[in-house]
This record gives sequence, structure tokens and C-alpha cells, in this order.
Amino acid sequence: MRIAGIDEAGKGPVIGPLVVCGVACDDKLMKKLSELGIRDSKKLTPKRRKEIAEKLKELLDWEAVVIQPAELDRMMEEKTINEILKEACAKIILKLSPDVAFVDSFDVKPERLARELEQLTGCRVVAKHCGEEEPVVAAASIIAKSLRDEMVERLKEEHGDFGSGYASDERTRRWLEERLKNGEVPDIVRRKWKTVDRMVKGLKQRSLSEF
Repeated sequence: MRIAGIDEAGKGPVIGPLVVCGVACDDKLMKKLSELGIRDSKKLTPKRRKEIAEKLKELLDWEAVVIQPAELDRMMEEKTINEILKEACAKIILKLSPDVAFVDSFDVKPERLARELEQLTGCRVVAKHCGEEEPVVAAASIIAKSLRDEMVERLKEEHGDFGSGYASDERTRRWLEERLKNGEVPDIVRRKWKTVDRMVKGLKQRSLSEF
């Protein structure tokens, strides 16, 4: 039986790309995944994540969909982030052609996501929260996060250290504020995120009060 696992990295940040990754293998290789110490990518250091990701890429079939911030903004003119993720998952499932696909659910109702993906792909889908409990989903998570780590590091070399890219990160907020003060919204920033709107409004109010 051919089994696939799908997960994403970068759904929440205000800076950087969204990466959706899927891996596939036969059930004989599932034991090998456990032997490699596969676990949720967020529980691994970036260095360890990269090491495991490289081994997984050699061991498994894999596909990734990378959506850059500007493209994500355009897509969100017509779709929700969950619809965008669902389409990316469907594209990956169709490319990997598994007998069953396990998906880390980004929908609050996993059974709804599974049903919709089955309709789009004709493949049996199991969607669940904490999907990384399945080694094949954890493997997809590791590759997705590792790919995004590499992209984020390249962006920092070009644009300076913006921290984690999450709105809750003080360094990220300072980096954004500095650029928004000058009326600049770099193309690595997701303009559709509420963080940017709130900051722009806050800066306008501040400048008016100073005036």
C-alpha cells in the first residue's frame, strides 16, 4: 500500500512563504521512518531538522508547493487561507498518487477537510488534528519546515534579521515598524495579514497626535 502524509509550514507568519509538503512511501518504509526518530518538526532544532530532511528526501517520494507572500496576497483576494491550503494538498495528492493520504488538519472540522479532499482527488483521505503523530505526516512536516527555514535565512541575508516572522515576535514587529514608517511594505511581507493593517493605522494615529 502506498501511503502519503501532508503538512504545511508558514501558515501563520506575516513574513515569508507558505510551504505545503507531501511525502509518500509504501508501508514497508513506515518502520524506517520510526527508526530515523521522526517527530513533529517544531520539536527539532533547525540543524537536526535539516539533517533528517535530507535523509527523508532520499528515502521518500516528495512534492512541495511554495507560495510566496505576493502570490498569497493575490490568492486571498478571492479565497481563504484554508481554501488555498486545501488546493495545495489536492495538487500534492494527485502528484503522489497514494492509496491513502494522512493530512494534518488546518480545518477545525477534520472530517470536512477529508471529505472535500476525497472529492477533489478520488483518494482516501484521513485528516486529523495533531497529524504529526503519524510518522508519514511528521516526515512531511520536517521537509516543509526545513525548506521554509532555508528560504527564510536567504530572505534575512537580503532584508536583515526580521526574527521569526510571526506578529508575536518583538523583533519582527520592530522590523516591520521601521519599514512601514517609510511607507515601505517589502514584497516578503503578507499585506493581507491584519498585523500590517493594525501597524499602519497605529503609525498614522501616532503621527497625527505628534502633529
